[in-house]
Amino acid sequence: MRWIWIDRFEKFEPGKEAWAIKNVSLAEEHLHDHFPGFPVMPASLIIEGMAQTAGILVGHVRNFKEKVILAKIGRAKFFDYALPGDQLKYQAKIISIENEAARTAGTVWKQDKVLAEIDILFSHIDQNLGGRKFPEENFVFTDQFRQVLRSIELVTGQQGQSEVTS
Repeated sequence: MRWIWIDRFEKFEPGKEAWAIKNVSLAEEHLHDHFPGFPVMPASLIIEGMAQTAGILVGHVRNFKEKVILAKIGRAKFFDYALPGDQLKYQAKIISIENEAARTAGTVWKQDKVLAEIDILFSHIDQNLGGRKFPEENFVFTDQFRQVLRSIELVTGQQGQSEVTS
């Protein structure tokens, strides 16, 4: 099972910027385990939500034909907690994209305030093999991302461009 840490896209400008939404719910079991008596969304899962938002933005550039993985978290600075009932908005921007890698800058918003700033470096592992063999199928952009990817089509009106290819 793969966890999806974004609910839908609100805005998607291919090759430039994406905005995704995550609704934090008390029904999520991890909230109860993180700090008993004070349920908060773990910072690591907020980072993963940004990685999914930015990773889909990066993957879309080449129509999801490459395996895009998080290579490095350049910076993750948090200013507040994400609590049950909060709606998080992930804003990801592509700073640079090369054959081997992409660099993104992200801001996580909670209501109208910045919750976190997260900068991520992604590797296109198809271009960075270094002698290693990876499976032919795209194990990054799997069928579980199809529902989230459909929200890109709803936002941009671009059908077919967000299909995942294996």
